[in-house]
Amino acid sequence: MTQYALATLQVNNKKIAAMVLNDASFDLCSAYAKLSDSELPLWAQSITCALSDWENVVNDIAAFAVVLVQASKNGDIQAIEGDITTLVPFKPSAIFGTASNYHEHAAEMNTILAAKPDSSPYVFMKATTSVTGSNSNVILPPETQKLDWEVELGVVIGKRARRVKKEDALNYIAGYTVVNDISARDLNHRTDYPFKHDWFRGKSWDTFCPMGPVFVPKSNIEDPHNIELGLSLNGKQMQDGNTSELIWNAFEQIEYLSSILTLQPGDVIMTGTPAGVGKGIGLFLKDGDVLKAWAKGIGSITNTIKAEQL
Repeated sequence: MTQYALATLQVNNKKIAAMVLNDASFDLCSAYAKLSDSELPLWAQSITCALSDWENVVNDIAAFAVVLVQASKNGDIQAIEGDITTLVPFKPSAIFGTASNYHEHAAEMNTILAAKPDSSPYVFMKATTSVTGSNSNVILPPETQKLDWEVELGVVIGKRARRVKKEDALNYIAGYTVVNDISARDLNHRTDYPFKHDWFRGKSWDTFCPMGPVFVPKSNIEDPHNIELGLSLNGKQMQDGNTSELIWNAFEQIEYLSSILTLQPGDVIMTGTPAGVGKGIGLFLKDGDVLKAWAKGIGSITNTIKAEQL
């Protein structure tokens, strides 16, 4: 199976869909036009479009990856050069998050969890408008004094999923990406209502969901429950975890979510963050801080904190 990833890039001020092979990026539209006599498909023009119809186009994309590998080896196709900016790989149709899903993270947050047999995943939603790409700024609003980080594996849904059993959940996954679930800890709680938690206000501000740098199809990842992930702040490693430590694994999360609603192609599930967030040690983000979040086999995203200018 040819290893590839999909990305959305801005090249010389033009937004393009790209295929990434061994860290080299290729313009999908121009490559397809040169190497195929068929009409240009939507998946070569937009990664978002590719994911919206993933179950019908994944085999075509994988087959083209084989052709592109050989063409690049023969020198028939050249990798992208010029002024390149990595954008969000695709626009999620919805973003779900699973809270306190690593035991050590729950402990550092002073969260007391029920025994797993007596519980179910605690899921929240994050606005799709909060998504931003790698090498972009995360805007620090003046309303928060406790901005925090959370590296997470993002699981991307590949086809409509309703009442899926965990044993079958892998069939509904398109692939994976890296997510940094930026959270305003002091805005997650309220005292003016009897409802004490406000996850929307704490997590859905613009730029609070860095995602990328690429979308990696599931064929690239041998086991989604054995992926190393971590995060550094200004070059110092703060988080170091592995998805093998998830309380509710990705398959169980899909089973739970799809029992409530129909998951759609392009939906992203932020599966949870390991220990090492700022709240655990009373350290919060400030203007100029640089975050780097990564997952082995997928890539890394870097973002700079920028105080909002009113």
